[in-house]
Amino acid sequence: MNELPAKFILAKKLEINDDLSNPELTFNDLWRIHRKAKGEFLNLVKEVQESSNPWKELPRGSPKYSFLDIKVLLARKLANPCYLCERRCGVDREAEVGVCRVKGLKPCVDSYFLHLGEEAPLVPSGTIFYYGCNFRCVYCQNWSISQPMRVPEASCIAPKELAGIQEGLRNNGARNINHVGGEPTPHIPGIVESLRYVRTNAPQLWNSNMYLSKEAMKIIEDLIDIWLPDVKYGNNLCAKKFSAVPKYVEVVFRNVKRASITGDIIVRHLVLPGHIECCTKRVIEFLSRKVPKALLNLMDQYYPDFLVVKYPKWWSEISRRIRDDEFVRAKSIAKEAGYSGPIEDLWFIQS
Repeated sequence: MNELPAKFILAKKLEINDDLSNPELTFNDLWRIHRKAKGEFLNLVKEVQESSNPWKELPRGSPKYSFLDIKVLLARKLANPCYLCERRCGVDREAEVGVCRVKGLKPCVDSYFLHLGEEAPLVPSGTIFYYGCNFRCVYCQNWSISQPMRVPEASCIAPKELAGIQEGLRNNGARNINHVGGEPTPHIPGIVESLRYVRTNAPQLWNSNMYLSKEAMKIIEDLIDIWLPDVKYGNNLCAKKFSAVPKYVEVVFRNVKRASITGDIIVRHLVLPGHIECCTKRVIEFLSRKVPKALLNLMDQYYPDFLVVKYPKWWSEISRRIRDDEFVRAKSIAKEAGYSGPIEDLWFIQS
């Protein structure tokens, strides 16, 4: 469990020689410093992963300014104006509510616990559910926290308190810290800052719709050990219709491909009724071609919920469960694309 240090620990150990307290540093200056440090960070990751004694490869002591510190600064600036996700709503998140329905830079937590219902290699998973979401899925099963009228102020906690939650979960047997929701993306500033205070070796898992901006992806990709993307759609029309989100394929496929380069990855795809050819097939074909190292969780547990239940005529095509023959077709598509399985519900590309 502790053979390798989590990536955020490496980021905390990598020293930045620039004075990050300099008030004259611009956003572009911070990115320049980040780019310079990135190469050193990747070299450190490689040394640690290839070492027979990984912990001995870590730099000694705690630097005055670290690679993690510059990510904290960048994450804060990315929230004002807010470009954390590709909606790029541009609000001042410290003073205004974003499209995600979140205000402020503190992480807003609904609940946290040891989750035994995730994929087998991940459990027990120390799961933290955050409020808010940048999607508007009409069938959302977590709509009470993803699309609340107002995020409870009492749920928004200091990054140091979030660090305590992570340590508690890890010390009670969590194999990883699972950031989910809702959607964790609006909470990147608080999540990244919380890692300053986490003292245990807690691998970080990003359980997300992956609609991050390119800038946000650059910030978190060096801190996440395991990626758990939820890839919903194979085309932009379905994404717009059911989740009110533009440029879905361009953004999500881009980020999933990038994530696969930086850490272990399991991709979830929830099969929607009547959307086998337009969504499931295209998602599987993309993954098999561009992300062959990813494990695939092909999910059949869709059921009508939220607005689909209230207004079934508006979304009549998904106002039912998927049929057995539809899931048989989905599995057939996976096999045709080169996937073998499932083994414990996970499919993989045969090498």
